Amino acid sequence: MDLTEALSGITCPLITPFEDDSSRIDDAAFTDLIDHLLEAGIDGVFPCGTTGEFASLSREEHSRVVELAVERVDGEVPVLAGAAATSVHDAVAHAETAAELGADAAVITPPYFHTANAPEGNQQFVEQVADRSPLPILLYNIPVCTGQRMEPETLAAVATHENVIGLKDSSGDLEYFLSVRRNTPDEFLMLQGYDALLVPALRMGADGGVNALSNVAPEQYTELHATFDDSRGEELQDAIVPLFDACASYGFGPATKTALEYHDVIPSDAVRPPLVEVPDEGREAIGEAVDGLLESGD
Repeated sequence: MDLTEALSGITCPLITPFEDDSSRIDDAAFTDLIDHLLEAGIDGVFPCGTTGEFASLSREEHSRVVELAVERVDGEVPVLAGAAATSVHDAVAHAETAAELGADAAVITPPYFHTANAPEGNQQFVEQVADRSPLPILLYNIPVCTGQRMEPETLAAVATHENVIGLKDSSGDLEYFLSVRRNTPDEFLMLQGYDALLVPALRMGADGGVNALSNVAPEQYTELHATFDDSRGEELQDAIVPLFDACASYGFGPATKTALEYHDVIPSDAVRPPLVEVPDEGREAIGEAVDGLLESGD
């Protein structure tokens, strides 16, 4: 599998379905979700990311989610396994487990809680993980969760590492995204993670997207990627925005699960603390936004 080519499309950062009381992962719902995505032509899957509530999973659950994804995908599309951690040792351990389970790449953020006191700290962290990882590394910039961004200069420095393949940027800062793109090699994948900026980013040279709402509307996302440069792409982008805004209000994990439950893809929208389910007043707005997005594909 040519990983760079395979990821130049839409990759779905998978939710992790739980049973109603959230005490257990719902294996059947998870594999049904992947079926829903593969049937729609999604280009890759990303278990154990932010939308997948990785920080609320035990180590055993984290491995189980990756294992389920690899087994169900069965080589049809690449599996990018979340490997975010606050230490080099733990990030490498996640990558090693993912490799043993058959994943194609590992995804890391800069360390959270203990953030870098100088840009060189994040550079050293990435390089040390990449040196030791048995899998290619995709970097993940999400400053709202990590408390810091990966500076363009840092990314330019690590982009030449043979084991670093690209960046998922969920900052929502298009100027930042373009700055990174200008200062990294052409083969360094630039993937837009902020759904509301997907069409602008693709028009400015992004390779693809890693988008939470592709869980809900994978057909629309794959069509958007194919039509981003014409009016159809703009229509689909406009249809995404109301649901994206609802997710921004209620949190991407909870709101995406509510949308999937509304769409009868999963049986429960249960989440784990500190997340809470979408309140009743938000469910109607999410349902209307889902209907509008899905109708845009007709």
